[in-house]
Amino acid sequence: MTLTERREAILKIIVNEYIAGAMPVASKAVTYNYNLKVSPATVRNDVACLEEEGYVVRPHPSAGAIPTDKAYRYYVESISRDVKLPLTEQYLVYELFQEAKEEMEQWLRLAAALLAHFVRNVAVVTSPKAPRCRFKHLDLVEVRDFVALLVLILYEAGVRQKILSFNKRITQEDLTMLANKLNSAYAGMTSSEISREKARHSPEEKQVAGCIVDMMTAEDKQGHGRPYLEGLYLMLSQPEFANNPRALDLLELLEGEDWLEGIFRPELDKGGIKVIIGKENPAEVLQDLSLIVGEYGIPDKAGGIVGVIGPKRMDYARAISLVTCLSSLLSESVADYI
Repeated sequence: MTLTERREAILKIIVNEYIAGAMPVASKAVTYNYNLKVSPATVRNDVACLEEEGYVVRPHPSAGAIPTDKAYRYYVESISRDVKLPLTEQYLVYELFQEAKEEMEQWLRLAAALLAHFVRNVAVVTSPKAPRCRFKHLDLVEVRDFVALLVLILYEAGVRQKILSFNKRITQEDLTMLANKLNSAYAGMTSSEISREKARHSPEEKQVAGCIVDMMTAEDKQGHGRPYLEGLYLMLSQPEFANNPRALDLLELLEGEDWLEGIFRPELDKGGIKVIIGKENPAEVLQDLSLIVGEYGIPDKAGGIVGVIGPKRMDYARAISLVTCLSSLLSESVADYI
């Protein structure tokens, strides 16, 4: 059902008031705080119609209105997808990025911290990840007899480490020679390309090569890069989480290693931003929350996600504009980095 212009205006007022105050919105407040040029009885009738259509609920007949998932969806769809931050905040974010060192990890941590600060909710930013990681460099460091540390550096995926145990004593000189040989042979290769290499290897070289392939294959299976999470305390301090048993479930979810795989599986729309509201979330623990997710990066080379998790009562326009802004800045950073 398409809402009349007046009922749409009343619904937006209710949503905005509830976002600001987290309290049911009384029809009287709508009448006297906004110049709708209609009687209180007309407003009450319109709110009753909104309730019948499933846009609002009221705990009891004389209570104020609370927006439903349907109301938030209507509200979000009415927001222009080109909403932007105020220029002063755009300049602030841009200047902070310019001052950051040219290190991807610092950019990611800064993006997550800024996003959490501005939206007062949980912000998550993942490190950029390529569809298939490529070998960049290998170091082997002697730990003790028979044991070495393998340090694998991957393009667009950072550093990975693993302890190796050999069947014979191997010196640091031997390890350095082995690493140099594999660095020369595997530069820029994917795990499948390394697996197809037919070069003659000693048993130790075969062992290291096999470990490299295993580490790169495991990396390729990851749907997302390393997550940087900020602002959990900001979200949990909001009224929705007072004495809410789901808060513990949420903490448990976020502590899991693969929580991103179950949460951020959006097929982004044309605007590049996906808004997932309430029961649209697949995970039950998130069905009292909303998620705003965007992608950043260079198509077919490396990319990640930037997003917000918070109560359904969040400032959607502000969150969407911030995610859009940071997505653009992180894309520029990735372009300079790779």
